[in-house]
Amino acid sequence: MRRKDREITDFDEMIKIMKICDSCVLGLKDEDGYPYLVPLNFGLDVQGNQVYLYFHCANKGTKLDLIAKDNRATFEMDCDHNFILYEERMSCTMGYASVVGHGNIEIVSNEDKFEALKILMRQYHAEDFKFNTDMIKVTTVLRLKVTDMIGKRRNNIH
Repeated sequence: MRRKDREITDFDEMIKIMKICDSCVLGLKDEDGYPYLVPLNFGLDVQGNQVYLYFHCANKGTKLDLIAKDNRATFEMDCDHNFILYEERMSCTMGYASVVGHGNIEIVSNEDKFEALKILMRQYHAEDFKFNTDMIKVTTVLRLKVTDMIGKRRNNIH
C-alpha cells in the first residue's frame, strides 16, 4: 500500500468497519478475461481470528457458474463516505473506510443454510429476524473463508 498512513492492519478495527458496511463487492474470475464484479448483501461471522462472509443468490446464475470453475474470490466493502473540503487550499477529497481481501468460496449445505441466513440477516437487523423458511430451498447460500484482508481509512484530518 502506497499510503501507509491510511493503512489499517488491526484485526478488530477492520471488523468494526465490516460491521457498519451494508454491501460487499465480490470479484470473481470471468471466462472472458475480465473480472466479474457483483455488489451483494452479506453476513459477517468471526470465529477467533477467522472471518467468514456469507452471501445468498438464486440456485442458478453467472456467480455460481464462475465459482464452480474457480472458487477464489476478492472482496471489497467501504463506508463512512464524506466530502472533505479544504477551502484555504481550494481543494477537496473524500473520507472513507474500506476493507479489501481474498478468500475461497464454498456452497453452504442444505442443513446449514438456515443458520447461515441468520448470520446474513444479523448484518442488517439487530434482532433475530423471522423469515419464510420455504425460501431456503430456492436460495443458494455461499460462504467465503477470508484468507487475507487489509483496511484503509481517510479521515477528516487536515
